[in-house]
Amino acid sequence: MKNIREYTWQGVEEAINSIAMQMFKDEWRPDYIVGITRGGLVPAVLLSHATDIPMKTLCVQLESEGLDENTERNAQMARDALKNNKKILIIDDINRGGDAITWIIDDWQDVVGMSNYHSESWHSNVRFASLIDNPNSKVPMDYCNEEVDLDEEEIWVEFPWES
Repeated sequence: MKNIREYTWQGVEEAINSIAMQMFKDEWRPDYIVGITRGGLVPAVLLSHATDIPMKTLCVQLESEGLDENTERNAQMARDALKNNKKILIIDDINRGGDAITWIIDDWQDVVGMSNYHSESWHSNVRFASLIDNPNSKVPMDYCNEEVDLDEEEIWVEFPWES
């Protein structure tokens, strides 16, 4: 049986402020924020407003029917980050296993003909954030409000925009 954990609007706002402060302490400011649809849209909007950084969206829905129709490739974002030296923060509500982030990494590397995610251009230009990060994920977040072992605790997180 899964435990349901509810995030309140106040909790979401605190999480966004925490992520903004982490970026500020790192002295890292993206040229734009990318919200992964659907869960990352609200965090992206809130972070955009809090930091006055423009926002874009990217549809990555790997568990939905019609994957080919719902998941979009975005060659311009890949070129911006990995060829044009723009800084991009990609945000989602929760990084459960890292599948969406892995898909973006693979897609963007394919677009620009790069094969090394650990290269300097990735970390200096592209960073990842989520309100909640599972430490067992394939791809760790650069910024998160909290880490929760979602595998061990069998937690289902419900955000206020889902109710």
